[in-house]
Amino acid sequence: MIPLVLLHAFPVDARMWHGVREPLAARTRLITPDQRGLGRSPLPDTDRAPTLDDAARDVLAMLDKLELDRVVLGGCSMGGYVTMAVLRAAPERVAGLVLVDTKSTVDDAAARENRLAVAERAEREGVAGWLADAMLPKLLGPDAGPDVVATAREMVDDQPPAGVAWAQRAMADRPDSTDLLRAATVPALVVVGRHDTLTPPDAARALAGSMPDARFVEIPGAGHLSPLEAPAAVAETIGGWLTERCG
Repeated sequence: MIPLVLLHAFPVDARMWHGVREPLAARTRLITPDQRGLGRSPLPDTDRAPTLDDAARDVLAMLDKLELDRVVLGGCSMGGYVTMAVLRAAPERVAGLVLVDTKSTVDDAAARENRLAVAERAEREGVAGWLADAMLPKLLGPDAGPDVVATAREMVDDQPPAGVAWAQRAMADRPDSTDLLRAATVPALVVVGRHDTLTPPDAARALAGSMPDARFVEIPGAGHLSPLEAPAAVAETIGGWLTERCG
């Protein structure tokens, strides 16, 4: 089976995939990297303005290093945005798409300004405490248990402030990918938590409906971080789709 690469959400790291790793790795080779500046991945020293195109180049460089010509590529939230950037840069490397709690559209003016304000505060104050307080109510659904909340908080608090700032600025300037996905000819899976308020199920369903070969699945009992909140359901959804469409 074609290898599967899953890219994590913001502002967490690849640990968010912990609950899906074992069942998915039993089906195919699974790769879950930390993205630049987050988790254990360094932030390159550069004067370039933050752009998800550079995050996409990181993914392509990783594929080259691993000698992987084509993969099924997916991501949650920001990981979905980077997945779209890879598809734009090198569509020949993408054999299938897994879009989890993400969207193809750009931020409105208020959301963009908020990203830039968070970036500035992270650089000024660090991120411990306040970033998790601000984001966890949006990231997690009402059914998230105390262990999930604690895990998510730990990941948010662990992120390097410079990486948080870089990611926010890069996402603030991302392009619209709606037409890109409409033109995609590879099989796609669109997954969303039933209680996701950042990328609601109706929007995710419309995204799937706009693509030529996409399946839509709603995950009960989950919010925006559905792989963390409902890992068994997400793993079964992705694994079954992989076997059927990308085996």
